[in-house]
Amino acid sequence: MLALLHTSPLHIPVFDALRDEDHPGLELRHLVAPELLARARREGPEAVAPDVTAALERAAADGVRAVLCTCSTIGEVAEQAADTVRVPIVRGDRPMATAAVTAGPRVAVLATVESTLAPTLALLQDEARRADRPIRARAQVVPHAWTHFETGDIEGCARLVAAAADAVTDADVIVLAQVSMTSAQQLTTTTVPILSSPRPGLAAAAQTARNNG
Repeated sequence: MLALLHTSPLHIPVFDALRDEDHPGLELRHLVAPELLARARREGPEAVAPDVTAALERAAADGVRAVLCTCSTIGEVAEQAADTVRVPIVRGDRPMATAAVTAGPRVAVLATVESTLAPTLALLQDEARRADRPIRARAQVVPHAWTHFETGDIEGCARLVAAAADAVTDADVIVLAQVSMTSAQQLTTTTVPILSSPRPGLAAAAQTARNNG
């Protein structure tokens, strides 16, 4: 069994669909804690570190083999909690970052909330150091996209993100920093490769759960 820690209930169908496509038979347990993102946006990710650890411990109970943290804002503090949680913790956006640094040195990051920018840029630089591939990453928030997502208008959010991605012309790869942005990939017309985290993140977590079985 794999547990997933989300900060929005709207992420559940995204990962359930990916499970059905790529990992049939994998049992998922979803834990949703929107208050973690709300507080991290106000006070910074480090302020919620104890609460993230507690949420991961709750998610790790009762037969779970690994926990996937799907929120990019709290992903770094989730990784830091790994030593205190009884099962492996997978940061959902790390596989995406690994792929991004191999795509080329110019990385454009799009996000829908400001709190995601610093953790995502730090993650990309960490992966660049590991791969010994220097990158030049820049990031921007897509105006109004989060407001659409927060009210359940996923299509409206996706249209804004897709337009922002299509406006990027001087990058080797575009990174969609949050799960909430994933559906925008289907609406873009740019020839620049676009990466999102759910599929590679779930694949990595599923493999980790199998290895811990």
